[in-house]
Amino acid sequence: MTHSFVLHIPDTELEPEPLAAEQIVSGTPEVTGKVVWESEDGRQVRGVWQITPGVVTDTEADELFVVISGSATIEVEGGPTLTVGPGDMAVLREGDRTTWTVHETLRKAYAINL
Repeated sequence: MTHSFVLHIPDTELEPEPLAAEQIVSGTPEVTGKVVWESEDGRQVRGVWQITPGVVTDTEADELFVVISGSATIEVEGGPTLTVGPGDMAVLREGDRTTWTVHETLRKAYAINL
């Protein structure tokens, strides 16, 4: 999108974004998402992301997100453990190695800088 816009996040249709098998620690989590804006140089991305219950690992980008629904505990290796739920804003630093324990399907709106 190249213009200003509004998006009702709870109703946004998302597309499958399969996890790599090595990221799944337990359960059968499924990820879906949608990029709603990307800068011309690809270094800034805005979107909606969702994950079903389970435990997964990730290496983070520079990200700010707001949880729309659901809940999770995010353990940052060598750092804090974050508990997030609806209305919470969180910041993850580029390179953070994380373990996400998703308690109930989590949907977030995010802004990533690459």
